Amino acid sequence: MPSAAPTHAILGAGGVGGFVGAILAHAGAKVILLLRPETHAGYSATLTLESPLGNLTAPIVASLALEEAVDVLWVTPKATQLTQALTAVPNSSLARVVVPLLNGVDHLSVLRSRFAPDRVVPGTIACEVERAGPGRIVHRSPFARFAFASAGQSSLAWTADALTAFGCACRFDPDERTLLWRKLVMLAPMALNTTAAGMTVGELWASAEWAGRFEAVAREACAVARAGGADVDADETVGLLRGMPAGLRSSMQKDVAAGRAPELDAIAGPILRGGEAHRIPVPVTAELAGRIAARQEGSPARGNTP
Repeated sequence: MPSAAPTHAILGAGGVGGFVGAILAHAGAKVILLLRPETHAGYSATLTLESPLGNLTAPIVASLALEEAVDVLWVTPKATQLTQALTAVPNSSLARVVVPLLNGVDHLSVLRSRFAPDRVVPGTIACEVERAGPGRIVHRSPFARFAFASAGQSSLAWTADALTAFGCACRFDPDERTLLWRKLVMLAPMALNTTAAGMTVGELWASAEWAGRFEAVAREACAVARAGGADVDADETVGLLRGMPAGLRSSMQKDVAAGRAPELDAIAGPILRGGEAHRIPVPVTAELAGRIAARQEGSPARGNTP
C-alpha cells in the first residue's frame, strides 16, 4: 500500500462503521468516529474488533462533528437514522469522497443532493457484524465482501488494499445500479424472511413453507431489479442464498427482536415501489413486509407463523 494513508471519517459508528474504521485505523489511517452526544462519552481512543479474519485494537478519534477535511467520509448509519446523522457533517465540502454503505438504493439521491454528486461513490458490504458495546465490534460471518462503484477506484485504492490485506473481498463495479441491486436482491429475502419467521437462514431452508417464501422474495426482487436496468440473475441469487451460513441472522431480525425500528422501507420499499412502477407482482415481499410492519405496531393478528 502507498505510504501516505488517507484520513477517514465514519458517520454511523455501529457495526459496519466500526468494522471499517477498525481495519483502516489498524492499517495506519487516521480515523475519526462521528458520534451522537449520548454515545460520545462512552468511547475511549480505541476500537476493538473481534473477527474470524483476525482480532485487533486500533486508535481512533471520537468527535461530535466533522471539523477537518477528510479524504473519505463513510456513511454507515441505519437508513432510518440518515437524516439526523448528517447533522454531524455541517460543512459538506470537507469530504473529498463520500462512500455510503447503507442498505437499499434510495439513499443515493439524498446524499447527492447534499454533497457534490460526483463525490458520492456508492458502496456495499456483505457480512454479519454488530457493535457489542462502545468501541467493541464483533464480526460473526466468516466473510466480509465490499463492492464500490468504479468511479472510486483511484480514490479508494489505498482503502481497498487495506481491506483486502485484512482478508476482506473487494471489487469495483462499473454499473452502480447493478452494484446496489446485487446486494438488495440478497438482503431483502434474507432480512424479510428471518425477521418474519424468527428463524436463522438454515432454519428457513429446512422449512418447506418458509423456503418457498425465501426463494419467492429473491425472484420478485430480481424481476424488479432487471426491469429497472440492473444486471442480476434470479437463479444465481437463489443459489448464493442457499449457500449462506446456516446460523446467519439478519440485522433487521436483530433490530426487531431488540425493539428497534427496522429498515423496512429501505429494504422492502424499492421492491414494492418498483413492482408497482413496472407492473410486476411482488405478493410475497408485500406479505412479509406487512407482517413485520404489523409486528412493529403491536398487532397480534399478523404474528410470526405461516
